[in-house]
Amino acid sequence: MTQLGYVGLGVMGGRMAKRLIDAGYPVIGHNRTRSKAEWLIEAGMEWADTPRQVAEASELVFSMVTNTQAVISITQGQDGILAGLAPGKIYIDMSTASPSNSRALAEKVAASGASMLDAPVSGSVSTLEEGKLSIMVGGERATFEQALPVLLDIGPKVTHVGANGMAVAMKIASNLSLAVQMLAFCEGVLLAEKSGIKRETAVEVLLNSVAGSPMLKYRGPFVLGMPEEAWFNVNMMQKDALLALEMGRELNVPLPTTAVTNEFLTAARGMGLDQKDFAILFRVLAEMSGVEA
Repeated sequence: MTQLGYVGLGVMGGRMAKRLIDAGYPVIGHNRTRSKAEWLIEAGMEWADTPRQVAEASELVFSMVTNTQAVISITQGQDGILAGLAPGKIYIDMSTASPSNSRALAEKVAASGASMLDAPVSGSVSTLEEGKLSIMVGGERATFEQALPVLLDIGPKVTHVGANGMAVAMKIASNLSLAVQMLAFCEGVLLAEKSGIKRETAVEVLLNSVAGSPMLKYRGPFVLGMPEEAWFNVNMMQKDALLALEMGRELNVPLPTTAVTNEFLTAARGMGLDQKDFAILFRVLAEMSGVEA
């Protein structure tokens, strides 16, 4: 089968690599912190010391890292992915990062004779593990068709949205609503609770009402008990909110609810909650409301 590579084996990237291993693909991988990848090595993944080694050994190279600077870090330099690419190879970056950087990176990849797709995902740990992840893809249609069978082994819904950088733009447009929805949900829960309704009852009613979006159905219960490991922490969520606000300024699209929610994310960071899942917005609003979170 096609030799695959994966750089960035965090909460989501690691689980995607595991799905590919389970699908029978030979996978070679690299992560900044090797200890976090030991479980994948035990599952059959080959370890590489650098992103370049991953690219050199693979036909399709995936990456998923935290932000634009991290993408630059794993792709540039003598040990970066770009140095290991060659004609015919495909590089698929699944990070949510700057669309302009993604387009510039695609040009550098093309100069090596390889092809690039940006392929961020919509979903969480639970949707990934349930096999329900949605993937949006930007890049040449022919490259998309080549990579499609492998992408379908990660998630069942894969959509080509346009040229390089467009999938990342689509992801940012989608992600801005996650924190906005969560903040509105927290407002509703707290308003009900201060009216005398039990928090558990308010959560149950809201999640089973017309307001209960798929995202709220899996993250809304976090207001009753936060996960030990953040699915998507405050820093990551604010990174996406700031990318959205930057795009809004560039494209003259006002994003008022995103701007307000971004301030609450800043408040969460100021309270030392930056590594918590962004559902911790409930605690920020609860403390402002005089409610024990």
